[in-house]
Amino acid sequence: MEFTKRQREIIEIVKNEQPISGNKIAQHLNLTRPTLRNDLSILTMTGMLDAKPKVGYFYSGQHANPLTFETLYEVPVATVMLTPVLIKPTTTLQDAVTTLFMYDIGSLYVADDEQQLLGVISRKDLLRATLNTQDLTQIFASMIMTRMPNITTITAEDRILDAGYLLMSHQVDSLPVLAERSKKVVGKVTKTKIMQYFVEVGMKIEHEKYD
Repeated sequence: MEFTKRQREIIEIVKNEQPISGNKIAQHLNLTRPTLRNDLSILTMTGMLDAKPKVGYFYSGQHANPLTFETLYEVPVATVMLTPVLIKPTTTLQDAVTTLFMYDIGSLYVADDEQQLLGVISRKDLLRATLNTQDLTQIFASMIMTRMPNITTITAEDRILDAGYLLMSHQVDSLPVLAERSKKVVGKVTKTKIMQYFVEVGMKIEHEKYD
């Protein structure tokens, strides 16, 4: 994998001033911290940098094999996406709770008849609503869901690396996968599924290395 000019500059800054925080790296480049998130994520995932909470970034120099990087991070989300569980905005809170536990999932996607995403309901949303409601048949999904466009989504063509970064930065357990240039829900990607993929591919690479 070829690093960008900015990524090479970040490596040199960390080499010279390690440990160094993301904010100080941004100051060196006259950029904002959010602007560097993707670059820092790539550099740590490829092994060039190491990061320790409340300490900062270190140079490790362990550049991952390009094939390994491409296999692990640059494959499309379609490779790991799962079938979403959809409910309608008129679904009652009682039925939503039943559906959540029946499928043993962390969130429900609220969609219209054309599978256009309208909102998301998490376990926390349902727990909060049930604690404040006595009659679960009188509260509907549309009343407690997080609505579009306040939902982080991704497409099937995006990279697994991008999905992992969004899951981490937004601190959510899953992302709705939408059709390209559309709000139609075609799948979902979860932290658990991405971790499973990384482990399975990593074990395969390790096996082939010593086979």
